Amino acid sequence: MSCEGAWRVETAKSVLVVDDDEVFRTRLVRAFADRGFDARGAGDGENALLAARADSPELAVVDLRMPGKSGLEVVTGLKSLDPTTSIVVLTGYGSIATALEAVRLGATHYLTKPADVEDILGGFERRAVPPGAAPKPPPEVPSLARTEWEHINRVLADCAWNISQAARLLGIHRRSLQRKLAKHPVCR
Repeated sequence: MSCEGAWRVETAKSVLVVDDDEVFRTRLVRAFADRGFDARGAGDGENALLAARADSPELAVVDLRMPGKSGLEVVTGLKSLDPTTSIVVLTGYGSIATALEAVRLGATHYLTKPADVEDILGGFERRAVPPGAAPKPPPEVPSLARTEWEHINRVLADCAWNISQAARLLGIHRRSLQRKLAKHPVCR
């Protein structure tokens, strides 16, 4: 009696979702599980690396800014544990320069939040250019004004949108910060 085909079960790809926002993380884990993935979540970088040491995921979704270990440290840690892990980095602050650094460290792609599962799965499908194919154009480098704007927004968000406190941290006068903010509306 041959049981050769009876034991062949296609295993689901494993995915690790690393995000400090519990609601968002739970929603993504559930959405991946609904699509047939073996999905699990971690609320910070330490727990993510512990989970990866126990069972290295094939795919990982990593938030860039978290308390404790940063998303960049998690990307580096996951890649050192298993270089074949495909990683998509999520950033809520639109920090293109930092997201590009994550790609340089080994992430497959980066997306800005809010991103849904379909966006993330599309990010995982991005691969290196096959041999003989045309090379990708160099990534667009953000302008100095764009980088300054992203930094101001990040500091302002960290200060709970308190302009006076943000101005002190940035080392500029409050009115100068208000003039900079008047040029472009702040998106909360």
